[in-house]
Order: sequence, then structure tokens, then C-alpha cells
Amino acid sequence: MTQLAQLEFVKADKLKEKPDPSTLQFGKVFTDYMFEMDYDIEEGGWHNPTIKPFSPLSLSPASFVFHYGQAVFEGLKAYKQADGTIVIFRPEKHIARLNTSNERLCIPKVDEKLALEALVQLIELESDWVPEKEGTSLYIRPFIISVEPYLGVRPSYHYKFMIILSPVGAYYADGQLNPVKIFVEDEFVRAVKGGVGHVKTPGNYAASLLAQEHAQKKGYEQVLWLDGKENKYIEEVGSMNIFFKINGEIYTPKLNGSILSGVTRDSVIELVKDWGVPLHEERIAIEDIFEAHQKGLLEEVFGTGTAAVISPVGELRWEDKVITINNNETGEFAKKLYDTITGIQYGKLEDTFNWVKKVK
Repeated sequence: MTQLAQLEFVKADKLKEKPDPSTLQFGKVFTDYMFEMDYDIEEGGWHNPTIKPFSPLSLSPASFVFHYGQAVFEGLKAYKQADGTIVIFRPEKHIARLNTSNERLCIPKVDEKLALEALVQLIELESDWVPEKEGTSLYIRPFIISVEPYLGVRPSYHYKFMIILSPVGAYYADGQLNPVKIFVEDEFVRAVKGGVGHVKTPGNYAASLLAQEHAQKKGYEQVLWLDGKENKYIEEVGSMNIFFKINGEIYTPKLNGSILSGVTRDSVIELVKDWGVPLHEERIAIEDIFEAHQKGLLEEVFGTGTAAVISPVGELRWEDKVITINNNETGEFAKKLYDTITGIQYGKLEDTFNWVKKVK
């Protein structure tokens, strides 16, 4: 196994000008450096860890990734706290999930300690890129692609593991959690048990685009997916897991092999349990949610994910039925979760869960 003591550093000839924090968008600007490591089955596995200037890749048109989609990725964030400390939120959890994705896609696993050390060193080098403005952060995108130039359906023998960084603006520009409108998809299928819905691979997202476009044409920002077998049980929302507050208790779909095990989802579950609020991880039929609303028991709905942390849902449309949740306003529970998690991320609250890793 490669040791990071062998890390090569290639210095950039010229550094980029830092963007204005008030103009940051998601995934538009990238930092000066990136991490790259190669895998070659004939050279004993992962080798040649390098931090180098952010630059285009040179790949054969026959590379596996273009034809058979053998690729995985992660998404996490680094934050600058009030005292100037830079931290990463739950990096170990994200790297472990990367290896779960690797296993499903027949990609060689990475050494998790090595990957974490590479991540920390890269962010330490790029610490000036972590924005200070409230709500902003440095988005971290680790990913692995198959690069062997060969047309044949089998696992590739060559891969690249890379980490790129992008400073991003506040998800809620006005500082307020804005409820979203969600369309319940009942025609297209996102994933099935035994497939790849529980891992982060690009094909999952490509397959969701058509339904997303249809929903947007109808005036909805996101799609809520139902199970691929019976088309009745709730799974997840686009890039978020989903939670429901019903009669004072919290419900979320149980992980079943086709739902992504969200890191923010896990954080919310830990908080809910810590607060002593009843939590149910189980199969949830979409008709039961609409019935709970009809009975006046559906109090809040919210999504969880790295980008927004907590995303309140103000409206759900299923077939020809439309319901408004909590008068299309952010619920108290969702706001408390958001304030707690972001408070830990920005150092305003004590990290009693050991979720943040200090970089510098």
C-alpha cells in the first residue's frame, strides 16, 4: 500500500486570484491544486500520490469510464470557524462511503487513512481558499474513474483517484431556510434493491435528469422518488434524504439497498435520538403521508444533504393531489436541526459528537 510520505508536490507557476465571496456559486470556481493518485494492477495497486496544479486530464477516447461508467464520487465540505480554525465535517464517514461505492462498482478500495491524510494536506495547502463569509464553505469532491483504454465489459485495471476543491456560497443567500416544492415521481424509477441506488455513482444522477426536467416544467424544484418495485414507498429526494414530522415524532425511510446512506441523514438521526424525540426508520407509503396531512398530523417535511444541510419542504404533489406543509413555512424542528448542525460546523456550538476534524 502506498504511503503518503511518498507524496509528490508539483508547484503551480502562478496562483489564481481568489473570487469575491459574495459572488460564489456552486461548482463554478476551483482552487489552485488538486490531489491525484493512480491505480495499476501490474504495479501493485494504488501509487504515485501527487498534489499538483488543477489542470485538464488527458485520457484515451477508449477509457473505460466513457463507455461503461465505472466511476464513483463523494461530496463534503470544509468550513472556516469564527476563530479562523478550518475544519472538515465528518470526513471519515464520507471516505468510508466512498469505499462502499468502490466495492459495488468493482473499483479497488483506497486506504481510508491515506485518503484522509491526502485530503487534510490538500486543504491545508489551499486554506486561503476557504471563504470566511457566514454560510460559505469549501466544497470537496473526491472521485475515482476507470481510465484503462480498452473496449470490453469487465472491471478496469487502471484508475485515477482525484480530489478537487471549490469555494461555494451560502445555500440560503438571505440566511433564511426557504421551503421547496417537490413533485412525487410515479412514472420513472430511480433505483431498485440490488442495484446501485445506495452508492454515489454518476449513472444514478444521469438517470434522474429527465424526471427532474419534467418536475421543473410543472413548477417543482425537486423530485421525490418512490420504490422501483411497487411504486408506492418513499425513497429519497434527488440529492437529499427525506424526513417527516408526524404528530411529534420523526419518520424517515429505512435504508433498504436502494437509498443512499446520507452523512447528513446520519447526523440528523443522531441528533433526534440525543434529543429524545421518537424516531422511526421504516417503509413509508406515500399515501400514508397524504393521509397524515388530511388528519392534520403532518407537521413538517424536510430533506437532508451536504449542500443545503436541511431543506424544508413546503409543498408536495402526488398525481393530482397537492398538499401544503406548515403553511409553506420552515418548521421549528427543521430550523433547530439546521442551527445545530451549522453551529457545530462553524464552531458556534460544542462538537459533542466528534463530527469535525481540524485542519489548521
